[in-house]
Amino acid sequence: MHGVDPAAVLELLPARPRLLALGEPTHGEDVLLDVRNEIFRHLVEREGYRTIAIESDCLMGLVVDDHVTSGAGTLDDTMARGFSHEWGAFPGNRELVRWMREYNDGRPDAEQVRFAGIDGPLEITGAASPRQALTGLHAHLTAGVAADLLPCTAKTLDELLGTDDRWTDTAAMTNPSRSVGRTPEAGQLRLLADDLVALLDAWTPQLIAASAPEDWHRARLCGRTALGLLRYHSAMADTSPSRMTRLVALRDSMMAANLLAVVERGPALVNAHNGHLQRNRSSMRMGGPPVEWWSAGAIVGAHLGEEYAFLATALGTISHQGVHAPPPDTVEGLLYALPHPRCLVDPRRLATALAGSTPAPRVSSWYGYAPLDPAHLTGNDGIVFVKDTGHGQVSSGSGGG
Repeated sequence: MHGVDPAAVLELLPARPRLLALGEPTHGEDVLLDVRNEIFRHLVEREGYRTIAIESDCLMGLVVDDHVTSGAGTLDDTMARGFSHEWGAFPGNRELVRWMREYNDGRPDAEQVRFAGIDGPLEITGAASPRQALTGLHAHLTAGVAADLLPCTAKTLDELLGTDDRWTDTAAMTNPSRSVGRTPEAGQLRLLADDLVALLDAWTPQLIAASAPEDWHRARLCGRTALGLLRYHSAMADTSPSRMTRLVALRDSMMAANLLAVVERGPALVNAHNGHLQRNRSSMRMGGPPVEWWSAGAIVGAHLGEEYAFLATALGTISHQGVHAPPPDTVEGLLYALPHPRCLVDPRRLATALAGSTPAPRVSSWYGYAPLDPAHLTGNDGIVFVKDTGHGQVSSGSGGG
């Protein structure tokens, strides 16, 4: 156990991972974002990492990537338009974007750092229209392949999509009958989206040769997002008891697909909620039986094996949310007793020190904080513990989990 030295993070691991996942138990705390930014700077400057991915809208994230790589737009505009869940307001995210733009200024493309959002265009209250993703994919294909190969015209897509407010009706989240996800038009759009993605794959050599590589990567992102959104809207129209399980599983599946695409381009750091990055099954209770699903981290870990590493983060107190010192018989309580304000903990050594005993689960007094699960300590490659958050900003809970 020692202070959170970024170099010590990699020393915990048997090899340098292609994807290093840094979880967080709540969103928006300044101290956690400061730790993330410090680790990312070290990975870029000393270890050759070139991408940071965060739990934010993958299409909105293109605005941030354009800004940090080319200087497009102002910093204020980028923070307003480039983040979902209102996370552009967090000072730590603003500092991250500012540093990335400064680092990239004057560097060749191959040495620049990149930004990626991994979440779908989703909020707790609903999902976006698939229009942006579908039309973006269609436009790329229109510019690169013969017109007679396309399964539809842009006009056909527009007619089937209708008005966007049909898709974004927030009442559909709790009332499946308000969802358009299983209308005949939505069914046709799913078939067309599948055909468009298949065309993109089949004509990859020609499309890459005819455009900038970044355009092809973004077309693939549009394809993944269009299919994911159409599946999600279909699940919103589901009336079966498994509806919520399907929705949360689809969201993490979209995150996982985006992460696997990110690491195709080189080693990356991802920052998201612990529940989206852990290796064990995630769960939550929403008034009925627990809902369980495999997280994005579990899916990616199954693909990457030891090339995926996960650091869970835990907090001692969040005084401005009424989360006080943890009970001494919990994992957080044991770490809270240490003299250090921040610690990097090897969970295997911690498990050995506990001599086979299992600490009590911590129960948070605030819904926005998710404590460590003592039954799954060794599923983490490391634990970052911060004793107190001070008076950092915290999310209102309107966005991602």
